[in-house]
Amino acid sequence: MAAITIRNLSDETHRALRARAAQHGRSTEAEVRAILDEVARPPERLKLGSALVEIFRGAGGVDLEIERDRTPPEPASFE
Repeated sequence: MAAITIRNLSDETHRALRARAAQHGRSTEAEVRAILDEVARPPERLKLGSALVEIFRGAGGVDLEIERDRTPPEPASFE
């Protein structure tokens, strides 16, 4: 897991983050992580796989419905 240090954060910003964290029932650190996740990875971001499926679906389609074999694997034999 990566870690960052934020220097020179104003007292006002720190107080606002603490207050926001308290409203959401989490630590200030968890609140900052949530804010960064929301900004860096918005839900409406382009997802390449989904975009490709939509492109091919519009062009006549490709059957991407793959049935997965759910048969339990046989244990290895070392005899």
